[in-house]
Amino acid sequence: MTQFRQDETPRPRPFARMLAAKRFLARLVLAAEQVLPRALAPLSIVLLFLSAGWVGFFRVAPLWLHILTLLGFVVGLLLTLLPLTRIRWPAVADADRMLEERNRLPHQAIRVQDDEPATGGSIGAALWREHQVRMARLVRGLETGTPRPDIARHDPFAMRAVPVLIACIAFAYSYSNRAGVPSDAFRLPDRQMAAPDVRIDAWVTPPAHTGRAPIFLTGRQDMTPAQDETGPVTIPQFSDLTVRITGADQETEVSYSETGKGEPTIIPASESKPGSQPKSDIARGARNHLYKITRDGTLSVAGKSWSFKITPDSVPDIAFGEPPRGTANASLEISFLAHDDYGISQAWAEIEPLEEPPGNAHPLYAPPEYRLDLPRRNTREAKGTTTRNLSEHPLSGKRVKITLVARDAAGQEGRSLPEEMVLPARPFFEPLAASVAEQRQIFALDANQLPRAVELNEALTLYPEETIAKLTHFLLLQSAKTRMKLARDDDMLRDAADHLWEIALGIEDGDLSLAERRLRDAQQALSDALERNAPDEEIAKLMQELRQAMQEYMQALAEQLAKNPPMAGNPDMNNVLRQQDLEKMMDQIENLARSGSRDEARQLLSELQRMMSNLPSARMMQQMGENNPMRQQMDKLGQLMQQQQQLMDETFKLDQALRDRMQRGDPLEGEDSELFNEDMPQDPGQGSDPNGQPNPLDGMTAEQLKEALRKLKQQQESLGKQLGELQKGLEDLGIKPGKGFGEAQKEMGDAAGALGEGQGERAVGSQGRALQALREGAQDMMNQMQAQGQQQGPGMGMPQYGQSGRDPLGRRHQNAGPYFDDQVEVPDEIDTQRARQILDAIRRKLGDNLSPDVERQYLERLLDMR
Repeated sequence: MTQFRQDETPRPRPFARMLAAKRFLARLVLAAEQVLPRALAPLSIVLLFLSAGWVGFFRVAPLWLHILTLLGFVVGLLLTLLPLTRIRWPAVADADRMLEERNRLPHQAIRVQDDEPATGGSIGAALWREHQVRMARLVRGLETGTPRPDIARHDPFAMRAVPVLIACIAFAYSYSNRAGVPSDAFRLPDRQMAAPDVRIDAWVTPPAHTGRAPIFLTGRQDMTPAQDETGPVTIPQFSDLTVRITGADQETEVSYSETGKGEPTIIPASESKPGSQPKSDIARGARNHLYKITRDGTLSVAGKSWSFKITPDSVPDIAFGEPPRGTANASLEISFLAHDDYGISQAWAEIEPLEEPPGNAHPLYAPPEYRLDLPRRNTREAKGTTTRNLSEHPLSGKRVKITLVARDAAGQEGRSLPEEMVLPARPFFEPLAASVAEQRQIFALDANQLPRAVELNEALTLYPEETIAKLTHFLLLQSAKTRMKLARDDDMLRDAADHLWEIALGIEDGDLSLAERRLRDAQQALSDALERNAPDEEIAKLMQELRQAMQEYMQALAEQLAKNPPMAGNPDMNNVLRQQDLEKMMDQIENLARSGSRDEARQLLSELQRMMSNLPSARMMQQMGENNPMRQQMDKLGQLMQQQQQLMDETFKLDQALRDRMQRGDPLEGEDSELFNEDMPQDPGQGSDPNGQPNPLDGMTAEQLKEALRKLKQQQESLGKQLGELQKGLEDLGIKPGKGFGEAQKEMGDAAGALGEGQGERAVGSQGRALQALREGAQDMMNQMQAQGQQQGPGMGMPQYGQSGRDPLGRRHQNAGPYFDDQVEVPDEIDTQRARQILDAIRRKLGDNLSPDVERQYLERLLDMR
């Protein structure tokens, strides 16, 4: 037999320490297996207690239920902790047995390390030690593993998951406004019962046009005081303050105290309309206090306060970009500049007559309305030009005062300095039509003057065979007189005035005037629809009406021009209208409207209106013939500028050739002409011309080139004399020559002197400055002609091609006449080809190794290489 006992002999220290550590861990695992099943009950009690505190049970429960529940939790916790007192620390043998079982060690490999044989003997002892060594090799890789409490055996229905689930839900609810904390279970009953369940929500909503988000001030009444001490809140002026109080048993006072004002303003609760508040708020007794903040102040609610600092909303600024003017078809064109800190919502022009009407005057029409087209809605910086035809209004032709007004979303209005002018009026070249329009204007401005208008009508029909060419016009005048006599109220009078206006238009232009009115109405209808964001179906319908009205107008205009063959064949009229340009523009407007870019579509439509407003009527075109003295002066000025440009080009060619001769040693013959031609083929005066012919300047010596420069002096002096004659002709027409013409004449004299001395470079500089001065003088001349034409009526002064050298549709044109505008945006094809040729020539010149360094640097700067 073998006798087992505790081994008292020491073991190797590393192995002993390892074995002791494994046994300790094993005993801990065994202890945990005893504790965990017995801890399920107390842990469940603790989770249920925390859940009751998080959901606010101890805040709302009555005192008796509060105490009874708390006592139940305490007793339940104590009872469930009793099984933990029966836990015993596991023995070493239990740890060894567990390790052997989990690691599947045979022959009791752990316990054998502490045993020894009962009998002695050296052989037996040696065999036993060898057995222990072999078992020790198996012990070195021991694993204790994790506890295996087998909870499912103690809780077969998985009730342990219920407290965990309740605790998770309660913890999530603890972040709500009506939640509580577990410490509520240990609060004094009198303090707990005294705190009412009141919720205060306060926020500030800035005006919509500012684009700023609402600012929330608080969520509950029980916020910490530190949350109110964050300094004043900066908000825009006219912000809406809202305070909502929910669940209060009595009225809570809400007041706002403005800075510098003694008594605070009590904000009463607003009366809610049916359906304006949710039913849940009504059930809880929610009350809303609304207030519009206009000044700095402090909000006080239930002992809490918030200070506000107001950012003032400035008044919009608006001014005229240029003085208002009339267009070719008697429309009023206004350029404006506007600014606002948040954005301009509306802008218009107020038009008031300057002449004081009689005290008992009774006008039939209100002052004309003139809405300015803004580039975008609520834009902060607005710059644009608007054209409206007000020639139908009775005030047309009268002196008026025009004031621009801009309004922001807050309702504040800014006004410009007034401008005075004669409101553009439609010119009538037919005396009968002008007389009918005068009748209509007389009683439209003052209904008391109706008898005088009737007398004028009767005077026209005294000798109809001499004054009225067509029977239709006579019958129309008779019907108009009958309407004026039978008119009994303002509506009937306005109907008679409109009838007279249609008669005047029919006598003047026939169907063309009616087509023009339909076109203008279609444009205005489409503009209004885009302004109010009309549906796509309505926009498509209005676009179709605009296309049809445009087609009818173009057809009527073509028929009117066909009646005047000389005007139809005038080369200046070839660029007046291009149907494809109008069609392309209307296609762009429709595409922008369909894609949702309504602001861009309105802007393009405004440009179309401006172009059509600059289109002269057929009668005006007749006034733009060759017999117009102002037109003749413009043609002379254009020819003068062209001759000056040609002379400057010729001077430049000779000067360049002379400088080249001086640099190359003044060859007697054109021995370097081949190289010269290769360098600068872009200049018709040097190298080969486009046909490949040799340049005659290549065979000239330096002295011959100087002599050629001197011969140009007579041409320059001749141009100066022509300029003097032109100024005299302008003075005869009542046009005062501008400062530019004087400077141009002086520069021409300097250029002539430089040419006489053979100094081409100085002459070219003077000639260039003379051309620039001629352009400035020509622009001043056009402005004076335009002002004179507005006083005499369109067509009586300068040719009404619009402004800045544009054709009647606002497009730039090229003709033999003067070109006074240097604001070129899109070059013509000829200009583009010329620029390409110049760039190619500069690149070829750079490839010439013989070019001086200074010249190479200059050419590189031209190509923007440095």
